[in-house]
Amino acid sequence: MRLRPIDLAREHGLSTQAVRNYEESGILPLAERSASGYRVYAPRHAAALRTFLALIPAHGHATAGAIMRAVNGDAVEEALRLIDESHTQLAEDRRTLEDVEEALRDLAPPREPESVEPVVTFIGPLARRLGIRPATLRKWERAGLIVPRRDPRTGYRIYTSADVRDVLLAHQLRRGGHGLEQIARVLERVRAAGGPEPLQATLREWRDRLTAQGRAMLTGAAALDTYLGSRSD
Repeated sequence: MRLRPIDLAREHGLSTQAVRNYEESGILPLAERSASGYRVYAPRHAAALRTFLALIPAHGHATAGAIMRAVNGDAVEEALRLIDESHTQLAEDRRTLEDVEEALRDLAPPREPESVEPVVTFIGPLARRLGIRPATLRKWERAGLIVPRRDPRTGYRIYTSADVRDVLLAHQLRRGGHGLEQIARVLERVRAAGGPEPLQATLREWRDRLTAQGRAMLTGAAALDTYLGSRSD
C-alpha cells in the first residue's frame, strides 16, 4: 500500500510538514521516492507514527523520539534502556510523592491565633530540636529551602512557625534520601498552596498525573511491541 504524507497526517490531525520532519529526524523510517521525487510511505511508516505518538504521553517528546530513532536504527537495546530510565524516574517520582504525603501527615506546625504574635525560634534551638548542626540549616538556606528573616537589631536568623514547618518537612525528606533541589521544589509547592492543608489538592493532581503516565506507559509499550513485531516480519 502506497501512502502519501497527507494520509499519515490526517489520521492524527498533523500537518504534512510535521510528518516530513519526523522522517528527517529519524522518528519514521526513510520514505521511498516516486519517479517524480515525491515521498511514498507504506504501512510501516504509519505504524511508526502511531507508535511515536503513543510513546509521547509516557516518556515525553524528546525521549519518545530517541526511542524511535534507536528502534529504526536497529539499536533495540538502546531503546529499552531509555524506557527503563523512564520507568525508574516514574518510580522515583512516585516515591517522592509518597514521602511528601507521609511527611505532611507527620507535620504538626504550631497554630498561631490571629491575635497572638507568631511563634519564633533561632537557629541553635531549632538545630538542637532536629539533632542537626546549625551549618546544615545555613546550607539549606543557601539552597533556597528556607528563607528566615533577620532580627533588625541583632542580625540573628528568626524562624517563624511557617519556617519551622518548612524545616521539618525538609528534614523528613532529606532523611528519605531526596536531594536539595527536589526538596526545594516540594517546598515551593507548599508555599504556593498556602500551607500543607491546601496542598492536598495539588498532591492529588500530582498522583493523578503519575497514574496517567503509568497507564500511558502500558499503551506505549503495547504500541512499541506491535511495531517491533512488524519490523521483524
